[in-house]
Amino acid sequence: MDRDEEMGHGDRSLLFIGDEDDDLGADRDGGSPPTSSDEGSFSDRSDDDGGGGDERDAPDDGQKGTWPQSYRQSIDMLSAVPSPTVSTLMAASPSLTKFGSSFLKAGSSFFLKKGEGSSLPLTRPLLPPSLSHLSQSSLHQRPVKQSEDNLGLPPRPPGTHEAELPERPSRACLKSDYIELPPPASKCSSGQSIINGFNVLCGVGILTTAYGIKEGGWLSLLLLPLLGGSSCYTGLLLKRCIDSSPNIETYPDIGQVAFGIFGRIFVSVVLYLELYASCVEYITLLGDSLSSVFPSAHLSFTGINLNAHNLFAITMALAILPSVWLRNLSLLSYLSAGGVIATITVIVCLFWVGIGEGIGFHPSGALVNLTHLPVALGLYGYCYSGHSVFPNIYSSMKDRSQFPFVLLFCFTVVTLVYAGVAVSGFLMFGESTMSQFTLNLPQQYIPSKIAIWMTIVNPYTKYALTMTPVALSIEEALPRKMQSYLVGMSVRTCLVLSTLAVALLFPYFALVMALLGSVFTMLVALILPCACYLSIKKGAVPLWEIILCIIVIMIGVVCACVGSYTSINQMISSR
Repeated sequence: MDRDEEMGHGDRSLLFIGDEDDDLGADRDGGSPPTSSDEGSFSDRSDDDGGGGDERDAPDDGQKGTWPQSYRQSIDMLSAVPSPTVSTLMAASPSLTKFGSSFLKAGSSFFLKKGEGSSLPLTRPLLPPSLSHLSQSSLHQRPVKQSEDNLGLPPRPPGTHEAELPERPSRACLKSDYIELPPPASKCSSGQSIINGFNVLCGVGILTTAYGIKEGGWLSLLLLPLLGGSSCYTGLLLKRCIDSSPNIETYPDIGQVAFGIFGRIFVSVVLYLELYASCVEYITLLGDSLSSVFPSAHLSFTGINLNAHNLFAITMALAILPSVWLRNLSLLSYLSAGGVIATITVIVCLFWVGIGEGIGFHPSGALVNLTHLPVALGLYGYCYSGHSVFPNIYSSMKDRSQFPFVLLFCFTVVTLVYAGVAVSGFLMFGESTMSQFTLNLPQQYIPSKIAIWMTIVNPYTKYALTMTPVALSIEEALPRKMQSYLVGMSVRTCLVLSTLAVALLFPYFALVMALLGSVFTMLVALILPCACYLSIKKGAVPLWEIILCIIVIMIGVVCACVGSYTSINQMISSR
């Protein structure tokens, strides 16, 4: 196998923030929206001198040990497609309202301190106040739209371990003196939730589906509906876990209710490692794509020789740095819509080249290749790695009863799309199929150029969105005296440079993706949802479902072990 075939993420891109989110701070069970934002420490650990003994500060004290508090907001940015209305944009970034008075000031609004230009009546507070102020201000607010409880709907049954979870940790939004975060997304319609689901599931993993057939044979396509059906079922299990307690809104919440604080930390670490590894894949993808456009590029300096791949990987990592230094992270979420657009464009270009440019489709390939089948398993599994965001999508829906339909629709469509792209790509390029089918597209055709540049622009814009949750989780865990803009930017710089180092050390896009799909996707999408569901709902789960969950867990464990061993073994053999 040559290097081009070895070289080579489900994308984690964001939630559709609707236009009806003026009361985003409202408690989902009937609270009142916030009217002002207050300055607090990065992780909302209040040390105010004047109110230390007030009973109303008790809820804040309960949040001290809840890490990560930034998960809901940062994952919403990563997975939601915002509705780009003027009022929403201005509310997300008060500093942009000064555009009319100073173009230069608006151009540098990313780096303005929070609060500048916030006097415009159209704007609302960027971050909801702490729970203590929220409960106090609710006495002076007019009643908001009735919640499910007020409409007479039956309340959700309390969870078995509900007492272990502090009240609404996800609603205690992360507060920073040097960075701006959007409030949690809410009030998404079913259509918006479907778009969010597509944006999560339709990532760069689609580029490797044709390579999966080359590695595992035609019968490996049967893994797509198997993994898709299992992942859809476990997504419904996450919904049931959330319904078991009004305090659960995110995946870490589910882990804490199921297995205590250790479960919350373990789930969070796994999810953040998955995001970090996705950023590594972005760097590799950028290097591969640009080196295919400029294959003769190289650099020799003081005895250091850089080929085209390494040169462009380093260059793009340095170009990405300014995007992770932004103060105003709200505006980053507007890049998230590019995920669905880029995927559709690349698919259209593939068929355009195959049909319109005369490449054609030529049947070839083995029926099954058992030796490399685990690699195909990891590649296909990675395509369904969206479970870290599904709880956020469900928590943000207006009509949550539609979530099963949203989930089923998204998984059905993306499975058909993945299968169609895999079959078409392999029929076009056969045994010469590379780790990304875009590398096989003839460069002289216009659709080929469009496809390859879309695979360059998309990971470049998604990198900051994907790395932000990881960076915020680290900064949130730092001592309060170290939580500053300089320290935060240093953390982000180190993360970018570390992903570059890993990408240069393991420049195998498909094999690294297969490893990620085998380890992280099996954990996040198959093993953990079933384990958490059985723990939270123990005693209330029928025997047949217990057996089904155990089977899914066993499938996940076997796939993780076999897939990771095969991927690592091939990477070692390729060096």
